[in-house]
Amino acid sequence: MRNVHVDLGSKSYDIVIDRGLLPHVGSRIKTLLPKTEKIAVITDSNVGPLYASLLQESLENAGFSVAMLTFTAGEASKNLQTLGTLYDGLAAAGLTRSDALIALGGGVTGDMGGLAAATFLRGISFIQIPTSLLATVDSSVGGKVAVDLSGGKNLVGAFYQPKAVFIDPDLLKTLPIRYLHDGLAEVIKYGCIMDKELFVMLEKIQSDEELLNHVDEIIEICCNIKARIVEHDEFDTGERMLLNFGHTLGHAVEKTFHFDRYSHGEGVGIGMVLLTRQSEELGLTERGTADRIAALLQKFQLPIAVDMRRDDFLQAIALDKKKRGSHLTLILLKEIGNSFLQNVAFHELTRYLP
Repeated sequence: MRNVHVDLGSKSYDIVIDRGLLPHVGSRIKTLLPKTEKIAVITDSNVGPLYASLLQESLENAGFSVAMLTFTAGEASKNLQTLGTLYDGLAAAGLTRSDALIALGGGVTGDMGGLAAATFLRGISFIQIPTSLLATVDSSVGGKVAVDLSGGKNLVGAFYQPKAVFIDPDLLKTLPIRYLHDGLAEVIKYGCIMDKELFVMLEKIQSDEELLNHVDEIIEICCNIKARIVEHDEFDTGERMLLNFGHTLGHAVEKTFHFDRYSHGEGVGIGMVLLTRQSEELGLTERGTADRIAALLQKFQLPIAVDMRRDDFLQAIALDKKKRGSHLTLILLKEIGNSFLQNVAFHELTRYLP
């Protein structure tokens, strides 16, 4: 078992990484939330059939009453309409302020379930049980919860920390290969911004089987990086922005193609490569860095280019959350493992776009 502690004072919590954890997680939650009687589990139509009954049995064996709420899988469901349906389900289940919500699934489930927990009855306890690599290494940690609007990703949300994150790496065995690689793009991001040794480790891995054999260690490394950053900057006003490397252009890619052609990780991978090629041309990044990132992404069948015009990027970025007034914060690399924040006037943004 591996454990990463997130030290946020009264909002501190543990990230527990343990193979075979899911069937026994109910007893752990009972110890964590001894006064809770009822738990609502939010999951999607892909994950629910695989793991919902196993989790429900574990919770009921620990003495909880369980309500299961399922929505249609996919980014297209991460909206106010689906959130409203979840609120209705929580109300119908009779949850009280002393009860809790569990998000069982990937990034969409965690983001939307977390926002439901943050706002239903003005806040109930919330636990993350991520089932995708992307969610285990990134979105389940740090308390960012949100839904999308037609104008862009994650425009309605909150900072709301979970009571715990329980990660069972065995759940990744049922993940489609495309989405295993999707999460790997976020792992590559961590190597790019802060951990050259992690990046080199990934360069040496030659197969998906080898990746899964190392995944416990990889998850722990990524969670440790994110935990330390969140401890220093919980509300995303400084250092935490480094975690958005590749995301400004990546979100633009996702939005331009209506969230159905490119997954989140695929968009981030494209964004990392395109932005780094431009920052190399501007003399801000060591030459060859973009090619190195691109080679690693391609090894795991991740895209590195997209058919978009500069105007497409500008239009999609106009509502980016990292925009402050007429300026936007970009995350750039000096070299692999060394990143920095670059404050750019919006009218100068074209210099950083392909």
